[in-house]
Formats: sequence, structure tokens, C-alpha cells
Amino acid sequence: MSNSKQLDAIYAFVDSQNLNLGVRYSGWELDFGKFRKYLSDKYKVEKAYLFIGHVVGNEELYIELQEAGYILIFKPTLEFKKGEQKFTKGNVDAELVLHTMKNMSNYHKAVIVSGDGDFHCLIEYLEGKGRLLKVIVPNDRYSSLIRKFAKYIVSVQKFRKKVEKDKTEKDKIVGDIS
Repeated sequence: MSNSKQLDAIYAFVDSQNLNLGVRYSGWELDFGKFRKYLSDKYKVEKAYLFIGHVVGNEELYIELQEAGYILIFKPTLEFKKGEQKFTKGNVDAELVLHTMKNMSNYHKAVIVSGDGDFHCLIEYLEGKGRLLKVIVPNDRYSSLIRKFAKYIVSVQKFRKKVEKDKTEKDKIVGDIS
């Protein structure tokens, strides 16, 4: 990528599970396609990396996410039981940090999408380098570790109407974002 292109490039790094579960906790469902468009329109995001646990059987979901404009970075998942309930966990924190740092020479500013306090050091580093544009959190219950970056933080709840899944679309869910 040329230096002049890099000077303007904005990349987003999305913790899919934190975003998905945080929004659902607030009682609604995110339309990931609308969210990708919002990132492009509002913040001029050129590339959006979506970090997601890989679950066999969710291939159609992954295709839809790629068609919406995301670059998918997969993490193997772990399955565990809590009582009778089965859970799938794909902890993507290390991958998100690694790809944010590996791509740093390709973008000017980064948008981090997560309310997870594990990203405190990444957010602090990006801010210190003048490379942090925004931290988008799924709701107002984000980690107190990142509250000191309040001037960068915006909650998805503030633009919910632009990114909420249509009621008729809810029946079409193919897989779950892990």
C-alpha cells in the first residue's frame, strides 16, 4: 500500500462475540451487514476485520459476513457444559491484538469494537501513537478498565436504529456469532 493511501486508511477490528452478546444482553439483535455499512459511512472504514470462533455448520453465516464486507479471522472454539447447557467459546483477544499490530503500517487510524477490558493495553498503545479513532462498545456495561478512554467510546446503543436486525430477518438466522 502506498504511503499516501495509508495516511487516510481506517481499519476496524471487531470482537464478534463481545459485540453480539453485548447487544443481545440489551434485548435486540445486530445486523452485521448494516453494522459494516455504518462503519464505512460514519468512520470511512476501509477494512473491517471480524474475529470469530469457527463452528462447523456455520459456513453460510461466514459467507454472509464476508459478503457484507468483513475479513474473517477464525479462532478454534472450545465446547463446554454448564449443567445441562452447552456453550461454545472462541476467545479472540490475542488474534485481535496481533492483527491490529501486524496491520499497523497499513492504516492511519483504528476502530476497536469491543467493551472487553482485555484490550486496555491495545487501546492505550493506539492512543499513545495517535492511531486510535474510536472504541465502539456494545452497551453501557463495558469494562471499567477502558472507561478512561471515554472521549473515544461510543455505544452501539446510540445508533441502534441504523444497525438493528429487522424483525422479519430474525427468523432467518443461520448460525450464531461465537
